[in-house]
Amino acid sequence: MRIVEEAALAARLGAVPDGSRVVATGNFATPRALMGIVDRAIETYRLCMLNAQPGIPDRAGVVHESSFVGPGMRRSDRLRYLPARLSMVPTLFAGPLPPEVVVLHVSRPRGSMVSMGIEVNILPAAIEACRQRGGLVIAQVNDRMPFIGGDALVPVDDIDLAIEVDEELATHAPGAIDDESAAIGAAVAAGVRDGTTLQTGIGAVPDAVLAALTERRGLRVWTEMFSDGVLALDRQGCLDQDHPLITSFLFGSAELYAWADGNPRVRMLRTEKTNDPALIALNRQMLSVNTALQVDLFGQANASRIKHRIYSGTGGQTDFIVGAMHAPGGRAVLALKSWHPKADVSTVVGHLTEATTSMQMSAVVTEQGTAELWGHTQTEQAANLIEHAAHPRAREALWDEAKNLGLA
Repeated sequence: MRIVEEAALAARLGAVPDGSRVVATGNFATPRALMGIVDRAIETYRLCMLNAQPGIPDRAGVVHESSFVGPGMRRSDRLRYLPARLSMVPTLFAGPLPPEVVVLHVSRPRGSMVSMGIEVNILPAAIEACRQRGGLVIAQVNDRMPFIGGDALVPVDDIDLAIEVDEELATHAPGAIDDESAAIGAAVAAGVRDGTTLQTGIGAVPDAVLAALTERRGLRVWTEMFSDGVLALDRQGCLDQDHPLITSFLFGSAELYAWADGNPRVRMLRTEKTNDPALIALNRQMLSVNTALQVDLFGQANASRIKHRIYSGTGGQTDFIVGAMHAPGGRAVLALKSWHPKADVSTVVGHLTEATTSMQMSAVVTEQGTAELWGHTQTEQAANLIEHAAHPRAREALWDEAKNLGLA
């Protein structure tokens, strides 16, 4: 890794062919300063990121690519959505989506290594594919990036050029847990035993689930991401101190990042490992908690599209549902509010009109209660969803739909 000035890096980037694919760190580790140099140096390119945040390059000449669409790409007219389960996205780089440039956000070196810190995800596969084809791996070195172990570690020799920056990391402040989310969290937590292995996402409902687990002990974490809720459980003595906290990226507060810095218990793994259903299934009492925009009476969930337009993506939901359902004592829960306040509609519908993101989970939990699905007939599943998960305002219409669909 050679530290250079912006002008020297821009000159090297100027030799990158137009139309090249640039894979960049996404989520809250976006290398903003470095992306600005890339954008000024290359006239046309494909920008591939996961969950891109606002402020990324967005102009004519930049095609956005993603298998999980974040707010920075969601309304782009140049978005090229690539459907894929998160566990499979890394394989694209060695196949149909070869990267010519990889843009990283890393820590200060320690010995012969830097750390990608709070974002590992699909990046190791992108680095390997890029180097194999003689592409360019560049980085911004930032003292503010935590040094975290596992697959976050990158040999300095694997990075061609780097600049030094002093850039604040983006953070997420958990919001207040509303009454409906608290009820959902309590319902999910009621079925959690000591020693359970957890996978949850980010948002009010996952935060509420974790907040309701403070009386449990020996909990483990195997997830694609975690936020401040896991830090709170650790400080309250709820976690198994002898087992690493497995994740692929962090999404939270500055306090979370400081706690993770140099923490030997936090192990960042590449997506092919964290989201491999076979590896997920090896965890004891695996509990997967995901959410959705809609669930229908067949037990199918839409977690990715609104009015047929991609909103997010398949992500890791299917990976973890399959893995948890195969784990000994495992359980996969879909947790959501029964009524969508903005759209003013029921989130439990007769049948999906959008693409299906996942299916065959253990149960659906709303503030109304828990609808058990797995092991029940299709008519029992529909009845449980209507009576125990759907909002009372929607139940009569849902019973009518159930009859029309042959589910009642």
